[in-house]
Amino acid sequence: MADKQKNVLGEDLEECSMNPLTGWYRDGCCNTDNNDNGIHTVCAKVNTEFLEWLKEAGNDLITPHPNFGFPGLKDGDNWCVCAGWYAKAIEAGKGCPIYLKKTHEKTLKLIPIDTLKKHAIDLS
Repeated sequence: MADKQKNVLGEDLEECSMNPLTGWYRDGCCNTDNNDNGIHTVCAKVNTEFLEWLKEAGNDLITPHPNFGFPGLKDGDNWCVCAGWYAKAIEAGKGCPIYLKKTHEKTLKLIPIDTLKKHAIDLS
């Protein structure tokens, strides 16, 4: 990808996590393209409550899947979560902390910036 993709603040998208390695492209960033049907664009600092809610809702990010290079997530990991799942988590009162500078602008198609800011941990 030649051009840097943008975050929800209109700036260059920052790296989300190299360990565990995250992103639609597994490049550490919440970059996306038209093939990313899940819209893996929200850089979340996941917590146990969020992960357990997500698993119960049908999106298990706790169980490792080594065949896909997925270690399973634990409290405190950063991960590019699907914008749709994050929107549902907010509705359920289970939204975990997120990084605006690491969250892709495409997220704004599903979640308004004011809602994202309520969960942001990188607003100075």
